[in-house]
Amino acid sequence: MRTAYSVETVRAAERELMARLPEGALMQRAAAGLAAVCAGLLRRVYGARIVLLVGPGDNGGDALYAGARLARRGAGVTAVPMDPERMHAGGLAALRAAGGRVEEAVPQRADLVLDGLLGIGGRGGLRPAAAALVERIPPGVPVVAVDLPSGVDADSGEVAGPAVRADVTVTFGAYKPGLLIDPGASRAGVVRLVDIGLELPEPEVEALQHADVAGLLPEPTASSDKYRRGVVGIVAGSAQYPGAAVLAVAGALRGGAGAVRYVGPAADAVLARYPETLIGPGRVQAWVVGPGLGEGRAGEVAELLARDVPVLVDADGLRGLDPEVLRARTAATLLTPHAGEAAALRGVSRESVEAGRLAAVRSLARRYGVSVLLKGSTTLVASGGGPVRVNPTGTPWLATAGSGDVLSGLAGSLLASGLSGPDAGAVAAYLHGLAARRVGGPLLAHQVAEALPSAWRDARDA
Repeated sequence: MRTAYSVETVRAAERELMARLPEGALMQRAAAGLAAVCAGLLRRVYGARIVLLVGPGDNGGDALYAGARLARRGAGVTAVPMDPERMHAGGLAALRAAGGRVEEAVPQRADLVLDGLLGIGGRGGLRPAAAALVERIPPGVPVVAVDLPSGVDADSGEVAGPAVRADVTVTFGAYKPGLLIDPGASRAGVVRLVDIGLELPEPEVEALQHADVAGLLPEPTASSDKYRRGVVGIVAGSAQYPGAAVLAVAGALRGGAGAVRYVGPAADAVLARYPETLIGPGRVQAWVVGPGLGEGRAGEVAELLARDVPVLVDADGLRGLDPEVLRARTAATLLTPHAGEAAALRGVSRESVEAGRLAAVRSLARRYGVSVLLKGSTTLVASGGGPVRVNPTGTPWLATAGSGDVLSGLAGSLLASGLSGPDAGAVAAYLHGLAARRVGGPLLAHQVAEALPSAWRDARDA
């Protein structure tokens, strides 16, 4: 499990550790790890030209001490301060003692640039002085962010203005949510964690890995039959959108449940593609409702929500949901909106959801009292308590018609097999993204469904 922690939590852990260590020891640990990563990125350290963009805080100090270590190995290191009067005194002295120098302008010849302008406490994007330095980074030169790309909000991933786009981010002690959640995650590049010995409580955000998914996947036993494995019901599709029903069933058939039951007007299309499907009402362990329903079918959604079984609501089923009805349910409920649908549920703009995805998914989970899977460039799953789960798999090629229908069917099948709302959402998103990676791109939604068994085996057998 990859876990991420808020700035407040990290700061508290740092203070506790620093109280037990000699002064400056924690910064030296961070600088040593940072220098080691930088050295590994260079073809050779001796003779390399390294530029440090230095802010006034500890982040700048980390960059200066790391620069000093690289200078002692023969690199030519130049520090360019955002504010020459506010450089970290100890770091500056160490850099100069190692042969590094300070200049006002960013050199246009460099092999590596370290972004040490703002640390995890920075908010609101880069200020003009810092933005001016970033604009002068030579094109094509690799950029290493110190702890976090400057201009990215560490707690949320929000980018409120100009920000650094790093090739590698070296973060200290713990991942920060902003390194895992877009738009910040897309600016972090490859994230490398340097362990500095922090003792941390429960995380604010977590990302499943193969082993975590394998531990949650339903597996049949010798005594299993299709009903013991779970039956998932699909209420989807319409005369206008029969394909949504077919794709939702495709995902459900590959999601671990023993049987898939379809109820709706696209039965002929579903059977033509998947003769394994049961048709018509009957007992199920979970329902999926919404993909391709069209308008005027809110009554079907309300009827399913009145039943005491888990329900996943997606797409057209999300219209006009009553928070009080959902909060009164005792069985699991999982909503799977994209950003536009989430905006409608919250009564805000789509842009605000995209800019603050973590806040949006938490807000929806609290308001409706359910689990929420917010689809998008970073898919997030939140429930009433515990860490928000961020999905680490996927590809931009998933932004194609019908991929969300496959995801809904897959997650509903996992619900029917006994997983909780948050687990079903997180595992489905993980497998869905893994399958899309196997397909590559451009891809079609049905290809993602077809690749799910391979993705399942990849996770299970890792």
